[in-house]
Amino acid sequence: MMYDQTRAQQPADQPRGSAQRRQPGPESLLPSDEQDKIVQHLQHALNTFADTPLQALEEAESAYDEATAQLVNALAERRSLLRAGWQDQNPETHSDELRLALRQYREITQRLLRL
Repeated sequence: MMYDQTRAQQPADQPRGSAQRRQPGPESLLPSDEQDKIVQHLQHALNTFADTPLQALEEAESAYDEATAQLVNALAERRSLLRAGWQDQNPETHSDELRLALRQYREITQRLLRL
């Protein structure tokens, strides 16, 4: 086993192993600030359920509605951008760009199916 200087210089309390080697996942469909707002909205609903259950459920439903609306908008925008990139292309001269668009459609569709 080889000596790993970077690993040796890490603080002892820092986790080691596969967690550090993770590759970044696909980019989020929603901006992080919008995600944070929705999560806070939902968390508030969860925290207030004991005192005001009906209001908490209405707030959770509102967070759900906001998340789905933003997701639909983000998907429509992504579709428009993808379509604009290939719609007017000559398939014989730009096959690499078409292949990239196909890959992006596949990846986003697979992500949707895993939800």
